[in-house]
Amino acid sequence: MQLCSRKEYCRKEIFDKILSWGCTREDANEIVDYLVEGKFLDERRYTEAFVRDKLRFNKWGRMKISYMLRAKNVEKSLAMDVLSEIDETEYGEILIAELQKKHRTGLRGNDYEVKGKLFRFATSRGFEPEIVTDAISKLTNS
Repeated sequence: MQLCSRKEYCRKEIFDKILSWGCTREDANEIVDYLVEGKFLDERRYTEAFVRDKLRFNKWGRMKISYMLRAKNVEKSLAMDVLSEIDETEYGEILIAELQKKHRTGLRGNDYEVKGKLFRFATSRGFEPEIVTDAISKLTNS
């Protein structure tokens, strides 16, 4: 309870931590269920906090956030629901700002090569290819 009151955790993280303390799987399941009943653990609250933090602080796109949530065994429907709540304006602004920062680093090459480097950079951050293409077009005015 003390851990969960300081930071948001998903079920998998707490379950793994309890197992690392030497508890059996059955005991760990009981403890996790107790924490959920007491509202110390809430998958939706965790997912919303995770998405918000990764978008605003790490500047990740929906795809990368989705993959990370899947690695934490968050239900796909819950993850998709929370990801769909992302404000499109803020999402686009974050992508444009990251592309501008990368563009200012002095990328070398012709326009085609620079656009390719920007595209690879943004998609590696988890932004969707269609959105990246539009953002690069706006950024380079072509």
